[in-house]
Amino acid sequence: MLPRLVKRQIPSRLMVFFSPVLAIGLSMLAGIVLFVIMGVSPLAALRAFFFDPISTTYGIAELGVKATPLILIGVALSLGFKAGVWNIGAEGQLTIGGLCGGAVALYFYDQQGVYIIPLMLSAGILGGMFWASIVAFLRVKFNANEILTSLMLSYIAVLYLNLMVHGPLKDPEGFNFPESRMLSDSALLPIILDGTRLHIGILIAFVVVLTGWFILSRTLLGYQIKVAGSAPAASEHAGFRRSKIIWITLLISGGIAGLAGTIEVAGPIGQLLPGISPGYGFTAIIVAYVGRLHPVGAMLAGFLLALTYLGGETAQITLNLPVAVTGVFQGLLLFFLLACDVLIRYRIQFGRPALATERV
Repeated sequence: MLPRLVKRQIPSRLMVFFSPVLAIGLSMLAGIVLFVIMGVSPLAALRAFFFDPISTTYGIAELGVKATPLILIGVALSLGFKAGVWNIGAEGQLTIGGLCGGAVALYFYDQQGVYIIPLMLSAGILGGMFWASIVAFLRVKFNANEILTSLMLSYIAVLYLNLMVHGPLKDPEGFNFPESRMLSDSALLPIILDGTRLHIGILIAFVVVLTGWFILSRTLLGYQIKVAGSAPAASEHAGFRRSKIIWITLLISGGIAGLAGTIEVAGPIGQLLPGISPGYGFTAIIVAYVGRLHPVGAMLAGFLLALTYLGGETAQITLNLPVAVTGVFQGLLLFFLLACDVLIRYRIQFGRPALATERV
């Protein structure tokens, strides 16, 4: 008899935590099949993806560099998603934040001072908040779907960045290449591990994780966010205004995404380019869900997804695999995660129907 899904009386707490682990395992199995089809040794490919990138101190440091924006945005999106506010445009907010922070650095290009980096980070946060405020305004005022508006604004942000690096912010000595000057030393984030690119941005990410955990678990705002997402009607009845939650969560997520953009510009990139992100804002959606919409989970998931970026680059160099394999792995992980999440509310039953619904 074919297996079938049977609804549980109560959601399975075990599957809430086991679902991401199962999804990771299924993604690796699907990856093995993919590598076999491509004519590549699965063992060699898995080693290139998950072990070689972190086999050295420099590789571990690079993992921290890649994980920093993913952790920041993953935590930010987790707060909004938990409240039922679907901000899909963190990529655009990251871009605008990086542009604002980079513009401040270029304005103070001929100056030296410890005040430059705080000004850059503040400008990045404000830029991301402004871009997210457009989404919040359209949602509250006109009930516009925040998924569509935030996503479309991401493309506008990238085009605006292109306009700036082709025009006002272009390097006057850059032989007409669409890029800004290299940032001055005072505008670059300090390195915390000599011989690597690991900067203080990773410490900022850890602070954001702790702050996000504190907000969700120890404040009234965190309680409002959780109630607004799990029981909207009860939230309204309790006097928690939906419009307030929308504004707060979008401004927080936009500000943190903008902070991540400035950290990228002032960290590993060191200048403004037409593209300052390989898609961190979109990948962070997977980070948030793999992390179970919890700040600490988002931190762990951020390191995992950062490893896929490093693994894709390593596999491209050592095995001549296309860089698109990174996106395939990330897509498989999200697909299997959504599929495995079904088992939180349903269980698989073989044979004849049971007389009573199992309690798990």
